[in-house]
Amino acid sequence: MKSNNFISVIVISVSFIISILIISNAIINRNSSENIISVTGLAERDFESDLIVWKSQFTVKKMDLVNAYADLKKQSEMINNFLAVKGIETKSMTFSAVEISKEYSTSYNEKGNAFSVFDGYRLTQQISITSKDVEKIEKVSREITELINSGIEITSLSPQYYYTKLSNLKIEMLAEASKDALLRAQTMAQNGDAKLGKMVGSTMGVFQIVAQNSSEDYSWGGSFNTSSKNKTASVTVKVQYKVE
Repeated sequence: MKSNNFISVIVISVSFIISILIISNAIINRNSSENIISVTGLAERDFESDLIVWKSQFTVKKMDLVNAYADLKKQSEMINNFLAVKGIETKSMTFSAVEISKEYSTSYNEKGNAFSVFDGYRLTQQISITSKDVEKIEKVSREITELINSGIEITSLSPQYYYTKLSNLKIEMLAEASKDALLRAQTMAQNGDAKLGKMVGSTMGVFQIVAQNSSEDYSWGGSFNTSSKNKTASVTVKVQYKVE
């Protein structure tokens, strides 16, 4: 009996010590979390796009499919020559596959009943130009009316603008945002009569690209403007520091 009582006392004592250690560790962790500050650093950079993608499409409509193909091929050659004269290299051009659709018009019989009548084949082809000579492509896109005056049914889409050094820009901006976060944390620590310790964590925020000097909305998932040549990029970094 005495042996059993002795063992029970030991078990209770050990349990008590473990409980004290757990409570102490919780207090330490709680105090540790209270001695951490979280700041958000911001970096913004204006830049100009160095790559342009311009697309346009031309259309032919004929009752006979063979004749439609022949006319489309002729127009394709005319567009190719037009672009070559403007100084655009062939390797910059990409012609898509031809899209074919049958079109119908609505007619009515003597009783007023509607029925469909075959109206011809419509063939459409798209041309895409990708170039680093942004100004030249912009100029050519504005001169597309010359082809329209030649009888080509062509539609020009708005140019899309990109930046080929975006990866390097992101890295540079992350470094700037981190420095901004550090400066904010140092200011907070000094104003609170504390000493800033080491960084304990960081999280990159959303990378945004919008048009320069615009009221374009930011997105939680990140904006990526392609319609403007001149853009503004921004990124945030959330950083946690210990405070002593």
